[in-house]
Amino acid sequence: MLQQIIQPRFLMLPFLAFIMSAQAQQSAAPTVTFNCDFPGSDPAHYAISVSSDGHASYISNGKLTRDSDSDEPFTIDFTMPPATLAQVFELTKKAHYFEGDIDFKKKNIASTGEKTLTYKDAQRTTSATYNYSTVPAVQELTALFQNLSSTLEYGRRIQYDHRYQKLALDEELKRMDDASSRGELADVTVIAPILKKIVDDPSVVNTARARAQRLLEHAGPAGK
Repeated sequence: MLQQIIQPRFLMLPFLAFIMSAQAQQSAAPTVTFNCDFPGSDPAHYAISVSSDGHASYISNGKLTRDSDSDEPFTIDFTMPPATLAQVFELTKKAHYFEGDIDFKKKNIASTGEKTLTYKDAQRTTSATYNYSTVPAVQELTALFQNLSSTLEYGRRIQYDHRYQKLALDEELKRMDDASSRGELADVTVIAPILKKIVDDPSVVNTARARAQRLLEHAGPAGK
């Protein structure tokens, strides 16, 4: 995971092409994919593809810096932590592999982005698109993938700040620490390598190093 996080790849790939490629690479194992399209948010588009063997891929058009205007996609491959991997596929089973209509169509529901959950294995491909769902398993999966996206986006930004603008690190880590306190992050272990680098770097201000250490501690034993 260390090299995967420290060396992200920036590729001009359409989101659909990325998902198709990820699913083709993972065709030997069942795969769950979450795609979110929410114009006006950051990121406005992202997708996470998870194979039952633990291989996962992420793509987004999230901003690298707060004032960035670049639309160049950010892509990364990583290993999904075992506990989360099991949770994804258990919730997928509870959601009946996204067969049928899972969208809650009552009027006056605020738009939170168009989301699509897809399940694929050797025998079938099932998919459902929704804005909001009352299906508990779908709600849990949605929160899990949204929080994982947030974690990966923070990891990308703090890695950039650590390399190019260390004075911005403390502010970004404070935002991340606050998000963690609100329960808006998932699997901080996937970005543990960059957090460890910050903790061990004496050229980083102590407050930023302390925030990074706290985030590692919240990640549990796997993040240490």
